[in-house]
Amino acid sequence: MELQNTVKEALNALYHHPDDAVRMQADRWLQDFQRTIDAWQVADNLLHDASSNQETLIFCSQTLRSKVQRDFEELPSEAFRPLRDSLNTLLKTFHKGPPKVRTQISLAVAALAVHVPADDWGDGGIINWLRDEMNSHPEFIPSFLELLRVLPEEEFNYKIAARPDRRRQFEKELASAIDTALNILTACLNINELKEQVLEAFASWLRLRHRIPASTLSSHPLVLAALSSLNSEILSEASVNVISELIHYTAARNSGGVSSELALIQVIVPQVMSLKPQLRDPSKDEEDIKAIARLFSDMGDAYVELIATGSDESMLIVHALLEVASHPEFDIASMTFNFWHNLQMILTERESYLACGNETSIEAEKTRRLQVFRSSYESLVSLVTFRVQYPPDYFDISMEDQRDFKQTRYAVADVLIDAALILGGEPTLKILYMKLVEAISHCGKDQNSDWRPAEAALYCIKAISDYVSDIEAEVMPQIMSLLPKLPNQPQLLQTVCLTIGAYSKWLDAASNGFSYLPTLIDILVRGMSMCEDSAAAAALAFRHICNDCKKKLCGSLDGLFQIYQTAVIGEGPFKVSAEDSLHLVEALSMVITELPSEHAKKALEAVCLPSVAPLQDMINQGPQVLGQKNARELTVHFDRLANIFRYVNHPEAVADAIQRLWPIFKAIFDVRAWDMRTMESLCRACKNAVRTSKRLMGVTIGAMLEEIQGLYGQHHQPCFLYLSSEVIKIFGSDPSCANYLKVLIESLFSHTACLLTKIQDFTSRPDIADDCFLLASRCIRYCPQLFFPSTVFPSLVDCAMIGITVQHREACNSILNFVSDIFDLANSTNGESCLSIRDSVIIPRGPTITRILVACLTGALPSSRLETVTYALLALTRAYGLKALEWAKECVSLIPSTAVTELERTRFLQALSDAASGANMNGLVVPIDEISEVCRRNRTVQEIVQGALRPLDLNIVAVS
Repeated sequence: MELQNTVKEALNALYHHPDDAVRMQADRWLQDFQRTIDAWQVADNLLHDASSNQETLIFCSQTLRSKVQRDFEELPSEAFRPLRDSLNTLLKTFHKGPPKVRTQISLAVAALAVHVPADDWGDGGIINWLRDEMNSHPEFIPSFLELLRVLPEEEFNYKIAARPDRRRQFEKELASAIDTALNILTACLNINELKEQVLEAFASWLRLRHRIPASTLSSHPLVLAALSSLNSEILSEASVNVISELIHYTAARNSGGVSSELALIQVIVPQVMSLKPQLRDPSKDEEDIKAIARLFSDMGDAYVELIATGSDESMLIVHALLEVASHPEFDIASMTFNFWHNLQMILTERESYLACGNETSIEAEKTRRLQVFRSSYESLVSLVTFRVQYPPDYFDISMEDQRDFKQTRYAVADVLIDAALILGGEPTLKILYMKLVEAISHCGKDQNSDWRPAEAALYCIKAISDYVSDIEAEVMPQIMSLLPKLPNQPQLLQTVCLTIGAYSKWLDAASNGFSYLPTLIDILVRGMSMCEDSAAAAALAFRHICNDCKKKLCGSLDGLFQIYQTAVIGEGPFKVSAEDSLHLVEALSMVITELPSEHAKKALEAVCLPSVAPLQDMINQGPQVLGQKNARELTVHFDRLANIFRYVNHPEAVADAIQRLWPIFKAIFDVRAWDMRTMESLCRACKNAVRTSKRLMGVTIGAMLEEIQGLYGQHHQPCFLYLSSEVIKIFGSDPSCANYLKVLIESLFSHTACLLTKIQDFTSRPDIADDCFLLASRCIRYCPQLFFPSTVFPSLVDCAMIGITVQHREACNSILNFVSDIFDLANSTNGESCLSIRDSVIIPRGPTITRILVACLTGALPSSRLETVTYALLALTRAYGLKALEWAKECVSLIPSTAVTELERTRFLQALSDAASGANMNGLVVPIDEISEVCRRNRTVQEIVQGALRPLDLNIVAVS
């Protein structure tokens, strides 16, 4: 009684106390209480207590539902009957009580049925029990109907801590009871006020997709009841749900195909088609229109393969879907978008026509079908383009509404791409061009004219750019001639710039494309000066033009350089942000790549100068001033240099540049090694230089490695590790660098192993762990002959064993991939020569590594990491065969039988045995996933399993 009062007081504090701290404390206490064994009795008592208020009832019903779902194993077997009877009494008690409470109790009973086999339930299982209860207590039928509705929904509720075997058994129990369930629902149809509830429950049972013959369903009273209510004055949501489920039911992959369901389809389709006139009925409520649109969209999605044949009957559905697509409300029109995409896929993919026989027949049928749907997709283009037009009040609507509008534009762009794939890029372009011409005729030159229709047409033209031929000669020249004549309005100018960038390949390939470039670049310069958004679009377009037209632009380098310099120095009218200026850096770098080698060196020096000069000025002010600079003052320049070294594909020129710039880089390494942001940016520049120059870097690479090796011991910057990783990739197999690299990796790894000695170190510095083990994996791939004989290999394996359970995703994946690479060493270049060294380190640690991996599989790591853990465990098993099986047997024997049954253990070990024998990994995943699921089924079991396996303890000994 005292605990019951405490629960009431805590709930009162949670909902009514003015102090936030007190409310949080009450919330924490209630959550902890829900996990206790006492919660069963207290929640049950308070639910039966007539004086409990609604807050108490809702909390206790949720608690009881949660306990049944997750903690049913806490109860002794004899507690089942009293619990079932108590829940049954509560269902009856609350048949007119708060709906939330009744739903929670229904879910609790359904969860109980998932746990308890039909034989143990008694009365022939829950469905028969339910039928008998409804017959005995007709006054409580509404409550029992809710239970009948939620029951099939709980089959796939993985919050219920049932074992996989029991879940499969429950699925079979429901399948065998479906006739009884439908008979109960049919009997309840006679009670008019329950019709909606009956149909909702029927929809729920249909979702199970258990095979009921189409001939049975086509004349079933429940189906006929749902169909008849489609014609009622107020459209029944439950009826729509039933018809929607029936549509998907007839198209389910395991049904034997649509043809086997023809009897049912012939009943459904005419009824749904009869609703088409209502789509344009102004008296219809929007929710009703939405429901009707949903049914047409469901038909389109379900029967798309039939529709793709282009028969007269299927075209009636297509015309109805065009009607839906024309609805002014985007939420309704967009319901059809998935259909148009799937139809496009079927019409354009060769696999759809294989049944036609030879190539001639395939091409003929494809041509016929594309012709049939041509007019539909032409209509679709016209129906969707207006939706991308900026609303008149765009700048006054909320940020959320602006985001929604952007999503609308992306969705329409996808539909236009589907249309272009059916119609062809050029015909689609012609339709959109006509809309652009029409829009421009109503659009003056001044900024206050209505620019929105022209912007919308241009946005659509931009969307299909990848599907228009690079040598299109009819429409594109006219579009390019129109662009300079458009008003100077920010959003329109932004889209003009993006359109120019989207057609950069056309500008390069078309016979007269180059003649437009000077005018178009002037537009981009205007865009850079207008506002930040148009400047960003212009910078991106500039990059695309320079990338695709780089050969033609080599002679215009001076003009391009002037634009670049104005943007990066930031002294002119340009509004290009530092981030967007990187597009200009990349643009000029790609043009420089096309220059002859001697010219490229000079151009590279010139393009680096706006970044190098400010860095040199800062260094000249002395170490103290340099050390006090804001990181952003330095990183903006290193980010640009990084992009230059990445995109100027002249290895010798980049090698010369990095050698010339090394004194500047070294000065900043020496003074700012403590500053993570600056070091990351500087290391990225070095990494890109190494990647481009490769072995031409000569003496500079030695100086660079010496610098980071010395600084890593003092400052432990992770970026020094990823820079080393790039060096290993390029120089790892070079014998002349072996001594350098051996010293480097031993130094870096020994320092890192000292930093990461316990799991807390991994948690506090996941970045170091991530980059360390990425580097180690690179060493295995590119220089195993240096890595495995080194003194750091054993200590790095120990380090990985300590940190493998770190919760940080990237760090954890890097460690797991590292151990997998060790086990897969035989697949590595030169790896076989190191197998004996590997085995001398791994075999003594094998039992512990296996135990840690099994612990990761069973709950030490999130289930999202399951695939990576499974691969590591199977790689270990493949590498060590019978030894690994023995290790696995030892560690699973540690798990108590209350958590894992002998059968589950055996299946898991058999999967590992099959892996050791060389079986395909895909077939082994299910038993491994199932032992993971079993061990994670609730918190108590997970704690028992982890307590037995103790992944953080490297020294426990298995007792056989």
